[in-house]
Amino acid sequence: MADIPYLLIVSVALVAIASPGPATLAILGTSMAQGRRFGMALAAGVMTGSLFWSVSAAFGLGALMYSQAWLVEVLRYLGAGYLFYLSYKSMRSAIRPGSNDQVVQTQLKLRSTYMKGLLIHLTNPKAIFFFGSLYALVISPEAGAVDLFRVILAVGSVSMLVFFGYAIVFSIASVRRLYLKLRRWLESAMALLFGLAGFRVLLKVQ
Repeated sequence: MADIPYLLIVSVALVAIASPGPATLAILGTSMAQGRRFGMALAAGVMTGSLFWSVSAAFGLGALMYSQAWLVEVLRYLGAGYLFYLSYKSMRSAIRPGSNDQVVQTQLKLRSTYMKGLLIHLTNPKAIFFFGSLYALVISPEAGAVDLFRVILAVGSVSMLVFFGYAIVFSIASVRRLYLKLRRWLESAMALLFGLAGFRVLLKVQ
């Protein structure tokens, strides 16, 4: 069995996954606006996307996509387009008439919320680079299938802790009450941040 630096892997994964980005931003916004069930549903979608790229990178698909520049470019444009769409949705929510209570009580389907989280992560080219670099640079070439599955489990555990942790924390009643008071400002900020994230992906800004 290969010597796997689990502490390094977990540390790098924690910093990369917990740092602000489209996925964490969406989890925060959904948890505050729609409550814990929807925050958890979106986190589950993001988690599924994270596991997909982790498994893909571990068994070579990430390297294949990285070597095929056109595939990454297609994914980059799709990702930027989806972020712009989320920016538009947030801005519409910010200017929507009606009371805050009516907005919060709008019921979104859990399945569509899950798919939103999944699409955010599947169309994020940075996820390919992160997982591709992790497995290419940190994992020994001698690592077997058991070693790779252990790394996938370790990184997946970090992802689960971060994504579902954000959903739980930001759906706390006091946090949601703050959201109610500042809904228009926060939705406007979300629209701006999603738009900036889209431009960063489109322009390849790190």
